[in-house]
This record gives sequence, structure tokens and C-alpha cells, in this order.
Amino acid sequence: MRHSSSDPGDCPVTLGKTGLFFLILCAGLSLAAQQATVPAPATKPVQEPATEMAVKDQSTPSNIEDAAKVRVNVRLVQVRVVVRDSTGHAVSSLRKEDFELFDNGKRQEISNFDAELPSSAQKLTATSETPLSTSGETASPAIFPGRYVAYVFDDLLLQFGDLARVRDAALKRIEKLAPTDRVAVFTTSGLTTLDFTEDRAKLSQTIANVVPRPMRGSEITKCPDISFYMADMIVNKHDSNVLQTGVNDYIRCANVPQQAWNNVPALVQGLASQTFNVGQEGSRLSIRVLNDIVRRMGALPGQRSLVLISPGFLTPQLEYDYSELIDRALRSQVVIGSIDARGLYVVVPYGDASEEGHPDIPLPGEANIPASRAQMNLASASAESDILNVLADSTGGVFFQNNNDMDEGLRRVADSPDYYYILGFTPQNLKSDGRFHSLKVSLANHQKYDLQARRGYYAPRRDVDAAEEAKHEIEDEVFSSEELHDLPVALHTEFFKASEELAKLTVLARVDVKRLHYKQSNDRNTNDLTIVTAVFDRNGNFLQANQKLVQMRWKNETLQAKLASGITLKTSFDVKPGKYLVRVVTRDAEQQVMAAENGAVEIP
Repeated sequence: MRHSSSDPGDCPVTLGKTGLFFLILCAGLSLAAQQATVPAPATKPVQEPATEMAVKDQSTPSNIEDAAKVRVNVRLVQVRVVVRDSTGHAVSSLRKEDFELFDNGKRQEISNFDAELPSSAQKLTATSETPLSTSGETASPAIFPGRYVAYVFDDLLLQFGDLARVRDAALKRIEKLAPTDRVAVFTTSGLTTLDFTEDRAKLSQTIANVVPRPMRGSEITKCPDISFYMADMIVNKHDSNVLQTGVNDYIRCANVPQQAWNNVPALVQGLASQTFNVGQEGSRLSIRVLNDIVRRMGALPGQRSLVLISPGFLTPQLEYDYSELIDRALRSQVVIGSIDARGLYVVVPYGDASEEGHPDIPLPGEANIPASRAQMNLASASAESDILNVLADSTGGVFFQNNNDMDEGLRRVADSPDYYYILGFTPQNLKSDGRFHSLKVSLANHQKYDLQARRGYYAPRRDVDAAEEAKHEIEDEVFSSEELHDLPVALHTEFFKASEELAKLTVLARVDVKRLHYKQSNDRNTNDLTIVTAVFDRNGNFLQANQKLVQMRWKNETLQAKLASGITLKTSFDVKPGKYLVRVVTRDAEQQVMAAENGAVEIP
């Protein structure tokens, strides 16, 4: 049975601003069941075709290592702003001219402005005519989810008691899923994963299976008890008072004889270095996992929220990495909310009673005042929670802390803001030096509203050549379902059922070549089109993709007389009966502009 869709120009369907699954295999987030082919746009000059048009299939296996490198669009910096009144409600009446934006203290022109009301439940119906199944029954329209929530448990750092409390709250939330909700479960270790689903039993079982999985070497020694925070202060900040605390702890717990005290500082320095290296690797892994999840969530056609459940972690020397994570979340329209799983944090005001009665043992030749454990614990808790606050503030999410009501925390954090604004500006004379640029957003008329926005961004560390930039633009647009119409491209689908279990889905991209811009070369009109076609299942999970390079070298008479109906590129995929999302992305070499079309189809 063969079925063809109607022309998409007659059936407007928009998935909203989202993206597509590109890498979920990195950092242990393995989805072994999905063996995908993804686009790898050409970056080398192509040979002149012998005919007026040559089509080259360029599908290649995905290069995960290259894909893992997050790319910052240096031409446009995006800032998501949530404005709330005194009652905490989002303000929706502001305009572009109401905002002021400063980069390193210099006012910037806001070149892009968008005010968005996140939809809580989008319903995307199929673009096709309703077909008859082999039994003569009509197929129901394809209805897709509208809200996606990814629970990310920081099992590398969560203590069992904190994890158990927030895990119980998550299980209660699963029981309240709406029909259009999809939930996924991930962990920062990458050892527990469940992709987006509405299956409550699977979700509950996966959440129940989340347990602490501290990194090997995370407890190098308990004598002295050196935390990641202390290690950073000793190794990177060269804080002699914190080092003094570690020395005192070691002399006490190891009963070091006085004649060996001179050797203790070097030993504590070495242990601090080991602790720092282990902690730094854990933080790097966590950011990489979050990056992969955000990119995966770009595939989803609806409201997208990432809920990070963590006691917080330190990110020394990783500021550039988490800034790239924020950039990706903003481009992918993913709101990151965070929960400090420690709940109500209490520190003994006067420190550990076991420390009393022990004299301070000064470092040889120095007179340092050791920091108390209470002081360090407070400073550590504040530093560790800062990354949770930054991620939430920068993406429009909620940071829930110092509260034991995890049920309420999950409810608040999983909800996207009612209304937010996207400000975009192009930095002038931006140098590729990797330096931090502070950002400040304010209101021109100084209304007494609370503003939530990112604190800054990092300049790129290197220049990107034009060919590489073109490749990245195509990849990023494939992993976004935003519709673009800068090129005359139309999407058309059809399917053929070979059996009750197998079907062939064909995607047709029709290009009105007469309306393209060409470069004149001798007697030819030349341009190259890169066309990527991708297919996703009903939950927004990436399935397959194919790329074609169309080299056009039209003669004038051919372009004027023979191409009135344009050209059509066909790509076929072997699928099972079901509901699918389809996306076609096209980029031309001459104008360097793009088209992106979305569709949906149901194969009964």
C-alpha cells in the first residue's frame, strides 16, 4: 500500500524551536539500540560535475568526538531573561526597547528580540491525508508529546540519605504524569539511563535503581579529611590557612611524632593534589554528560526542562566548559532547573567538638591561623551550589535550595517559566582569546522587577574557517526543528507497506531551482545544495539521517525552459509502522542561507 502526503505548503505544521539527537553515546550515555547515521557535511571543494546536475550521497557514520565539541556562534550571543514582579509572576508586557544589555560594561545593540510563552502541551498532527489500513480502518492522526522532563541524578556526589529522599519525591511525580508528558532518567556517571518515555513502570524502576556511584579514588584518605573544596584552596588558591588545617588534622589523626612534623606539609600538599585531580575529573564528566543530554533534548517537539538533582559541585578551571553548556541550552531552548539535594543545610556553629582541646600546630617558619571546619563547610557548601545557581539563572530555570520539601522542589523546578525574553547581540571586534565577558541586563525605565539572566559568556578560543563554520551551521540546524524559509524548498512524504511489520518511508525535497541565486561561470549557473533528511520516532528520538550534495551547473536554456517544476530529491528509510517526525534541512553555497521544513506522518 502506498500513501503520499499533501504538499506542506498547504498544511502548515510547526514543531517549535527544538533540535535533533546528535550524540548520546558520549560520556557513557549509551543508547545501544539506536544505530544511527548522521550527516557529515562536506568541507572540501568538490569537482565539477560532468552533467548539469550531480547528486552525491554523503551519509557517513557519526564522528562522536567531533560532535562532542560544542560550538558557540560567535556572531550572536543569546541571553534568556525572565522578568518577575513583586509577587513572583512572570511579566509579559515588555518590548525590545525596554531592555538594556551591557557586555563588559559597554552597552550593546539588541539585534535579536523574541518574547516566548512556552507551551505546556503541543499537539502535532500528521501532515498527511488519513490513509486506510489493510483492514479498511482509518488511521488516527499522529499526536506527539508536548512536555519533556529529564531527571539527572548526580550519583557521583549524592549521599545515600539525600538521594533516597529526592528519589522518593521523583517516584511520586512519576505517578502524576499527564498523557502528553515524557520523562527520561539520566545519571552523571552514565551508568543509569532511560530515554524519554511515558511508561510509568519503567520510569519508576529506573529511578528506584539509582544509587550513589562515587568515582574511584574520591575518598583517597580520611586522614586527613581533605575535601575537593580544601584541595582547590590548597592547590590552586595557595591558601596557607587551609593547608594549616590539613596539617593539623593529619598530625592529630595519624599521631605524627613532633620530630616528623616538618614532613607533613609536603605530604598534605600531595594528598590535596590527588583529591583535586579526582574531583576535577568528576566535575568535567558531569558537565560533559549535561551537555550531551541538552543536545539530545534539542530533538524534542515541545517544552523541554532538565532537572539537575545534585549536592552541587566545584568547577575550578572549567568555566569555559559550563559556559558552552549554557550556550547550547539557550540555542536548544532547554531550561535547566536545579535542586540542592542536601536540603536544609545546617553547620555546627562552633565546629566539630572532637577538635577541641588540641593545640594548633603551626607550619614551620609561619604563623598561620587554621580555618575551622565550620567555616570551611559553609564556604564549601556555598561554592558547590554556585554552579547549580548559575545554570538555572542563565537558562531561565529555578534553583531550589535550603529546603527539605523535595516534592515541592521537583514541582517547581520541572516547570518552565511562564514567560521569558530572548535577547541577542553581535559582539563587535570579538577576539578569539577565550576571555570571560560579563553581561548585565537592566530595564531602561528602571521598573522594580526582578531580572534573571546569565552572568556572562566566554569568547571562542580559536578562529573557525568558513568551511568548518558551514559544516557546523548545518549540523546545528539539523539538530533544531525551527522552520526556516530562506530557500524555496518543500517537504513531501509517502510510504509503502511491504508487510504488517515493514514499511518504506520516502521523503521528497522539492526545490524551486529557478528562485535560487547562482554564480555565473562561463555559460553555466552554478550553486551547490547540501540537503539533510532526518527521521524521528513519536517520542522525538532520532532514528536515521541522510545527506546529499547537489552540484548544479545549469545552462541558461535549461534553467529557463526545462525546470519549471523544479527538482525533487528522494530519500528512503526502512521503518516499522508507527508515528514519525520528518525534517529536511537545506543550505546553499552561494548565498549561504538555509531552509528547514518539518513534517509528521503516521504509518498504520
